[in-house]
Amino acid sequence: MSESPLVKIRGIKLEGRSDEKWNPIINGIDLTLARGEVLGLIGESGAGKSTLGLAAMGYTRDGVRISDGTVEFDGIDLLKASAAVKRGLLGKRIAYVAQSAAASFNPAHKLMDQHVEGPVQHGVMSRSESEADAIELYRKLRLPNPEEIGFRYPHQVSGGQLQRAMTAMAMSCRPDLIIFDEPTTALDVTTQIEVLASIRDIVEQFNTAAIYITHDLAVVAQMADRIKVLLKGDEVETADTRTMLSAPTQDYTKSLWAVRSFERPNKPAVQTGSVPVISVQNVDAAYGKVPVLYDVSFDMHSGRTVAVVGESGSGKSTTARCITGLLPPTAGQILLDGEVLPPDYRKRSKDQLRQVQMIYQMADTALNPRMSIGQIIARPVQFYLGLTGAEKRRKVDALLEQIELEPSEYYNRLPSELSGGQKQRIGIARALAAEPKFIICDEVTSALDQLVAEGILRLLARLQDELSLSYMFITHDLATVKAIADEVVVMKDGRVVEQGGKVEMFKPPHHAYTDLLLSSVPEMDPDWLTNLLAQRGVDNIGDAAVDKM
Repeated sequence: MSESPLVKIRGIKLEGRSDEKWNPIINGIDLTLARGEVLGLIGESGAGKSTLGLAAMGYTRDGVRISDGTVEFDGIDLLKASAAVKRGLLGKRIAYVAQSAAASFNPAHKLMDQHVEGPVQHGVMSRSESEADAIELYRKLRLPNPEEIGFRYPHQVSGGQLQRAMTAMAMSCRPDLIIFDEPTTALDVTTQIEVLASIRDIVEQFNTAAIYITHDLAVVAQMADRIKVLLKGDEVETADTRTMLSAPTQDYTKSLWAVRSFERPNKPAVQTGSVPVISVQNVDAAYGKVPVLYDVSFDMHSGRTVAVVGESGSGKSTTARCITGLLPPTAGQILLDGEVLPPDYRKRSKDQLRQVQMIYQMADTALNPRMSIGQIIARPVQFYLGLTGAEKRRKVDALLEQIELEPSEYYNRLPSELSGGQKQRIGIARALAAEPKFIICDEVTSALDQLVAEGILRLLARLQDELSLSYMFITHDLATVKAIADEVVVMKDGRVVEQGGKVEMFKPPHHAYTDLLLSSVPEMDPDWLTNLLAQRGVDNIGDAAVDKM
């Protein structure tokens, strides 16, 4: 560590405005960060991790203010610096990687145009130099077709690919400090390894300091030199990573380290001859002339959960788009209760649309920020069930109670006034409002900390039992698969490579690709990533795109 810290925060206090009052968010925290050092910030949702990370940039979100303390970056007082000084620092010497790439990119501009803007405007590189450097960063982060992907629009790449593109953009000016705010939550386990390895390599190669915010304890174990634990705006404890993992001093930290206990009991096998709620039969699909799904088949029955797992770009979400009718298959068919669904959702009846609902990964982008919670849930209640007036209000209240939120407290709130877990519960209520038989859960816990995610899984399990719902659970988290799935479908490159009951799928022998996924789940060992890369023949930790994988 350098004797002169790059970042020095002293007694920082932040407040958030709610109900016309300023309420404390961060309660006088100190933070010091040296060049080339990675500090991990961990804690539950609402602990203040992201707020503190942004404050290290001298920045606050709307409705938040710094009420006390100091923030210095390389000797510059960021709280007193002029707007011109900050503009010269942010994006060039200080960069930020947001949790939700989908909400961060401008949908009207290609990825490359957004990537080169920082280096060109800050005078770091010319346009042509920046484009060439972007391609090298895309290659280092193992994005497909690195020479071409930058010339796509954000909606034309997967969520995991978009997250890597944002990481590359943050690295474009080779900043002195990067704030990583949950940068791998949208990534599958194999891609996550590549991104983590690349981030570590960049930090080491350019002596970059980083604040790594995450709720994934196994990930922070691989990335951080030191870990700071937060709880409701207070510091619980700080220590070097090995000490924190082996000998935490506070009970709260020990509770975070504990293995979560929720796992649904195994259900009996589906009876032969029973009609699935949804049957995907020999489906092919393409984006334009580019084929993306090949002969995909699997069934989903009432009261059961099928987990669909695989890498980014494997076809999980594309299959969901086919089921919902957003992407008509080029071959094969989708059946609902044994009846063929029209391939295009615009040709489906209102009742067919009602039966198939979806809960999205990022509640921040899925909920209309201008509508109250009551209005958001009321729309499908009125559209699908035809309820109005007092009947509609009673139904919305009942749905809020069903997701364990008090109607009188939440009906008139805006999404911005809710935590991540509460927003996801609203997404569940909106799906339930249609009274469907089948719900697609698209990475619904990936952005949540372990405690909140477990609460969502328990809620989904209870609702399934009460309402005999069928779930398609798209996820890259194999711990979630073990907790909630009845059957597992493994996809790769648009094909189903293996499927079966959960118990059988987690017992060897596995398909080689399934074995790769299982071996790529991070462990609470600081040496796990380094050892895994060595086993897979990676000499340089940044060179994670290895054929042996």
